[in-house]
Amino acid sequence: MSYRDSSSSFSVSEELRLIPRWSIALAVVAFVGMQYLFYYVFPHPHLHRAPVPLRIYFSTSWAALVAVYMLMIGYISEDAPRRNMGKWLWILLCIVLQGGIGPILYFLLRQPLLSACPSCGSRIESDFHFCPQCAYRVAANCGSCHNGVRSTDVYCTYCGHDLASDNLPARLRGGQN
Repeated sequence: MSYRDSSSSFSVSEELRLIPRWSIALAVVAFVGMQYLFYYVFPHPHLHRAPVPLRIYFSTSWAALVAVYMLMIGYISEDAPRRNMGKWLWILLCIVLQGGIGPILYFLLRQPLLSACPSCGSRIESDFHFCPQCAYRVAANCGSCHNGVRSTDVYCTYCGHDLASDNLPARLRGGQN
């Protein structure tokens, strides 16, 4: 399952590969452990009189929630360093702020992905058009209004400027002459 948006390089399968193995193992242990707790350690007398499908539903749903939470903590532990955010701070916040509040805060406040400048190698935000350290043009933009353009555009979609007159480097022209 891979979702690609034309304006970004987001891929669900690439993001899922960020989940570390320790987090997957912890999620499996948490799922099995919740089943054990639900049926053997904390048996509720009213629940054991409930129909079997209802008992299975409640035990599975609560165990799945705990397992997904473990997977989310693992994902955040790998995603935070990519975005130049404090890994251990966000893991701690996700553990302390229960009920999904920690991961919700993480996804609301997370920084954009960082990439390396091809010229000087400094870490820059992926949506920058120029490197702030060496002024290297890392993405195509209009020479008149400086808005971002696609490498296949002939005219700027914002101001109508003829992009051929900008003398873009060959790597940004996308094979156009």
